[in-house]
Amino acid sequence: MLSIQWIREAPDEVRAMLERRGTTAPVDAVLERDAERRTILTEVEHLKADRNQAGKAIGKAKDQAERESLIGTQREVAGRIDALDERLRAVEAELHALVSQFPNRLHADTPTGSGEADNQVVRSIGLPRAFDFEPKPHWEIGESLRILEIERATAMAGSRMFALRGQGARLQRALINHLLEQNEEAGYESWYLPNLVREEAMFASGQLPKFRDNLYRDAEEDYFLVPTAEVPLTSLHRDEILDGAVLPLRYTAHTPCFRREKMSAGRDVRGIKRVHQFEKVEIYQFTTPEGSASALEEMIAHAEGLLAGLGLTYRVLQLCSADIGFSAALSFDLEVWAPGAAEWLEVSSISNCLDFQARRANIRYRPEEGKSTSFVHTLNGSSFGMTRVFAAILETYQRQDGGVDIPDVLQHRMGRLMQIEAPTAAGTSA
Repeated sequence: MLSIQWIREAPDEVRAMLERRGTTAPVDAVLERDAERRTILTEVEHLKADRNQAGKAIGKAKDQAERESLIGTQREVAGRIDALDERLRAVEAELHALVSQFPNRLHADTPTGSGEADNQVVRSIGLPRAFDFEPKPHWEIGESLRILEIERATAMAGSRMFALRGQGARLQRALINHLLEQNEEAGYESWYLPNLVREEAMFASGQLPKFRDNLYRDAEEDYFLVPTAEVPLTSLHRDEILDGAVLPLRYTAHTPCFRREKMSAGRDVRGIKRVHQFEKVEIYQFTTPEGSASALEEMIAHAEGLLAGLGLTYRVLQLCSADIGFSAALSFDLEVWAPGAAEWLEVSSISNCLDFQARRANIRYRPEEGKSTSFVHTLNGSSFGMTRVFAAILETYQRQDGGVDIPDVLQHRMGRLMQIEAPTAAGTSA
């Protein structure tokens, strides 16, 4: 949520920010409602002063007629206050709904651009593997190894669904546990979180109202399935005042993620790159405003270390103003190279949201006893979305005989298994 004070005092800056993002928001309507709200508050304040004066005058009235006249005046003023209070509630609700449509302000370091093509490559780490055979895409590898089932999953659940079996399910489980433990060793506290949340939690993280059409919802009980662990992690401290001495708070969680993917219509959806349900490990920090810049660097470095440990070729991109997320002020994507499909796959987006989510969730901190409170800063990042890392592992570690080597850091989680072997002809019937 943007500060209404910023919109009021610097509307041209807000319009310029929206233009850089390539979007619009109702600036003029917000200014009108804000002015009306402030006028009502001033009028109510004056009327309350009149009511108080009338109350004092009643006690000094010289006779019953004067007293009754003053009581009548007081009642009339009270009625006007009630009517204005009712209008104030309506105006504040309208104002809240309008301001909710605004994306976060952009950090000064976010480059201006008109779309994905203007994102800037910060660095590339590792060279793509050189093959002495034609590498296959992950969907062909997974099918031939009988560890990835797309056709059967589609038959039971529709398009953009998949199932993992045998060593495929085992590999994903090993990957999740490895990433969680690496996060814990880096100082992140693990959480097990609800996968169903109320609308307030979706609003707090910035999913609502903008992305309602991309969310799965249980209309009967008004629950939403989480599209990312960022949603419940943001709301862990909703409506709380944190002790500044405990900041930063570093959290990690693994959740399934559910997305309708309406916004990706028309994109290449072969394999498991873009699906309705997938597993993801998240890292999240609550910091002071002074600490969020270094926290972002720390989170990026940690995620890079995880990819390096898996032996994957990756690159870091800084997102431009038109491609950055709704709640983010400054974002960096990590992409891994998938040699079979010959493309870069985004596996993490790490963002500093400044106080945007904290304002929506009303999360403050008190730096010292007796000092006034301020909004915290929040940062989030994937470590990682499993489907794309899984795909990159299959494509990077594939062998000419059809098998796949297992990254060294995952072998002990798979019973010291060093490779997933291609099935024999006798074992391919089911």
